[in-house]
Formats: sequence, structure tokens, C-alpha cells
Amino acid sequence: MTEQSPIVIRKFELADLEQVMEINHQTLPENYPERFFRTIYAELPSAFIVCQIGSEIVGYTMARLESGLSYFSIFHRAKKGHTVSIAVKPKFRHRGIATYLLKKSMEAMIQQGATELYLEVRVSNSAAVNLYKTLGYEILKEIRHYYRDFESAYLMAKKVSQDPL
Repeated sequence: MTEQSPIVIRKFELADLEQVMEINHQTLPENYPERFFRTIYAELPSAFIVCQIGSEIVGYTMARLESGLSYFSIFHRAKKGHTVSIAVKPKFRHRGIATYLLKKSMEAMIQQGATELYLEVRVSNSAAVNLYKTLGYEILKEIRHYYRDFESAYLMAKKVSQDPL
């Protein structure tokens, strides 16, 4: 891989699984078993996105669709796109990769009928919180002791509009 290798944002393929799992283990305290990645991929393959530079996968995001009560309208149900996980290798951060990954995944969730998008993020991860805010997410509440290490999370959500991302 050279610095001139183009950044490619594309749909995940099962051949990427080993590299994606390695990124997950290297960068996030929440590690998932292989079957979890496979399940998320099977449920909504269009929203499981990777970033490739040369032959190396340097980041990923995965999402699923859920149905439940709306975050924005009391007593209404919504089809919600849930960003389950996003990670970028440290040496590739601050290049806009996470933004590209999220936008592509958000588009896929919206195309599949999501009327709201949401995610959980560590309260200490101010860079991620700021990124999500720039993409239109707002903090709805703090979930105390959400993570295995007992750190709290913000629940952030976004209403889907008909405007392009």
C-alpha cells in the first residue's frame, strides 16, 4: 500500500471478515464474535460498508433495521436504522473515512425504509459525538453504565428527511 492508493468505500464482502474483525479487536473495547458480524451482514448487507486502501481494509461500519417506538413522536412506531459499530484504524483517522462510511451506510438504511437513524456512543468519545452531530444526529439521552466497562453512552438519533445526505 502506498500513500497514493485511492480510498475505496464499498459494500462488505465475506472475504473481508477477517480484516474487519481484526479492526474491531484493535480499536474497540466491544468485540463481537464472527457469527454476530455474519448475522448483521445477512440482515442488511447494503449497510455493511468497508473502506479499502490498496489491499487493506482500514475501516468499517455495520448497521441493521429495527422496528419500535419512535424517538421523536410519542405513541408512534418507526422503522429505525441502527448503526451497530463503526471503526477506523488509528493511522487512517482524520481523513474523513468515518464520515464516508457513515454516509454510505445511512443512505442504505434510508433506501431500505428507515424513518429514523440512531446509535450509541461513549460519552468520552467527543470526536465521534461531534462527527455524529455534523451528520444531523442529536443527543437524546445518556444511558448510564451502558458498556461492559460501565462507561455511559449517549443515545443519538436523527429524523430522516427527504433531503440528500
